[in-house]
Amino acid sequence: MKMTFTERKVSISDELKEYATKKCEKLERYFDRDNSAKVTFSMERGRYIAEITVAHAGMLFRASEQSHDMYGSIDGAVDSIERQILKNKTRLEKRLRQGAFDKPAELQMLAEDQAPEDIYDVIRVKEFEVKPMTVQEAILQMNLLDHQFFFFRNNEEDDRYSVVYKRQNGGYGLIISK
Repeated sequence: MKMTFTERKVSISDELKEYATKKCEKLERYFDRDNSAKVTFSMERGRYIAEITVAHAGMLFRASEQSHDMYGSIDGAVDSIERQILKNKTRLEKRLRQGAFDKPAELQMLAEDQAPEDIYDVIRVKEFEVKPMTVQEAILQMNLLDHQFFFFRNNEEDDRYSVVYKRQNGGYGLIISK
């Protein structure tokens, strides 16, 4: 697994980087092809935060944990990614390594602790014409409809598909397709 480390507002020792590498390699049993992990270390208000993002076959697995020590944050983030994978194992079986979900004792215990998989039922389908407009027009349209997000073609970005959304802490966000 290719590892990339980022430090924000904190300096990390080589020993901690080795520890994070060892813990992330635990996730390799699920992946069969090249994959990479990005580990971001940061500190806010006296709490250590470890965010781990694993990229594999066009999918991203991400977890962020915070605790009073960085080692605990790393452990929590890796465990969280493993829980995500196990929770969605039937959907992921075709995308992950063959035999990734064979049950060693440790995996068996984690799987028993998990709630049953969520069923993603599509309850309603809407069709609408995706019109080209500016970001400001899309925000206005979203507010007029009283929606949390709005999908449109962004004529300020060569008619690329985009989404504007309301952020929980105020303001708006914009997602632009590649």
